[in-house]
Amino acid sequence: MKILVVDDERDVQTLFEQRFRKEMKSGEMQFNFAFSGEEALQFLTDHNQEAVLILSDINMPGMSGLELLKRIKQEHHEPPPVVMMITAYGDAENYNQATQLGADDFLTKPVDFTVLKEKLKAIH
Repeated sequence: MKILVVDDERDVQTLFEQRFRKEMKSGEMQFNFAFSGEEALQFLTDHNQEAVLILSDINMPGMSGLELLKRIKQEHHEPPPVVMMITAYGDAENYNQATQLGADDFLTKPVDFTVLKEKLKAIH
C-alpha cells in the first residue's frame, strides 16, 4: 500500500519510519512524505497519483489540509485515494468541514499508532 503523509512538521517522517519499520521492510507499506499541501499536490501529479491513502495534517502554513483535501477530491479521481485528516484539534468545526469536503476518516494528534495501524489494515 502506497501512503502519502502530509505534515509541515518534518519529525513526523522519522516517527512514521520508526512506527512502521516492519511494514516498510516487508514491502507491505510504502510511505512518501510531503511537507506542505502544495508539495503533496505536486507529488500526486508527478507520481500519477499512485498513493492509495493520504494522511494529511489540517493545520499547515500556506495551503491548509482542508484546502488540500478539497483539491484532491476535485482533481484526483482515478483511483480515488482514501484521505484521512490528522489534526491537533478534535473540535467539531474541523471534523464537520473535513467530512463535508469528503474526508474518509479523522484522527487527532498525538496519533495513536495502534489505532492507525488497525485502520490501515482494514483498508489494505
